[in-house]
Amino acid sequence: MSFKNNIFFQKVRDYSVSKEIFELHHNPEYDMLLTFPKPSLEKLPSYYESDDYISHTDGKRSLFEKLYHMIKNVALKNKLKLINAQSPKGRILDIGAGTGDFLVVAKNDGWQITGIEPSTKAKTIALNKGVSFAENLAVLEDQSFDVITMWHVLEHVPNLEEYISELKRLIKPNGTIIIAVPNFKSFDAAFYGKYWAAFDVPRHLWHFSKTTISKLFAEHEMNVTRVLPMKFDSFYVSLLSEKYKTGKMNFIRAFFVGWKSNLSGKRTKEYSSHIYIIKNQ
Repeated sequence: MSFKNNIFFQKVRDYSVSKEIFELHHNPEYDMLLTFPKPSLEKLPSYYESDDYISHTDGKRSLFEKLYHMIKNVALKNKLKLINAQSPKGRILDIGAGTGDFLVVAKNDGWQITGIEPSTKAKTIALNKGVSFAENLAVLEDQSFDVITMWHVLEHVPNLEEYISELKRLIKPNGTIIIAVPNFKSFDAAFYGKYWAAFDVPRHLWHFSKTTISKLFAEHEMNVTRVLPMKFDSFYVSLLSEKYKTGKMNFIRAFFVGWKSNLSGKRTKEYSSHIYIIKNQ
């Protein structure tokens, strides 16, 4: 893959940590956005150093955090139902496992679990829940997993091509990879523009469309067989976007925008976030 001939799209601020301004560049071949400049591997971890980075904590300090965890519990049940529909219970790898809640649910349902998580803080919480981790992908054996999941993780990886190659190496023949990522072509993305929280620069290095995911995985002989909406994401993202735009969370307005985004998605098939079911050839 080659990300050349990119076109300036817009400027976006890192609202949650550094307050720095980054650019988004559009690649027409893959119909994707790239964060520019991309932070160095040495500097990138500093952009995650915040108590407000919600996926790295089990905190319920505010109404927003309580709401997040309430929705997460519903999402966990939906994720379990989804993986059970893709494969008989076997080995599952969750990349970006966070505090481990999804793997705990999968383990309790009979799956053999392995997690990957770079955050020491989140990993420590997960270990106390009985989650098993591998240090990195390189130590894992070829074709060793029936299902691999990445819930809002692919947009964070520095070397996209290398990572997808590793997924191809690790998944069993006819195995399933499940990728969830934000969709910059959604109604809420267009509505909030530079304030759209799911841009989340520079932690999100890549910003995907349906065309992007299909092309990237097809180049590694893997096919997208189904695309599903993540309808809760429009409300969560709209809440954060309201905060970035106005300085406060306007729950009523965010709910209205989230509802309108899902309504638009029903017509256009462009939701705030998508889940991609990808089969290995």
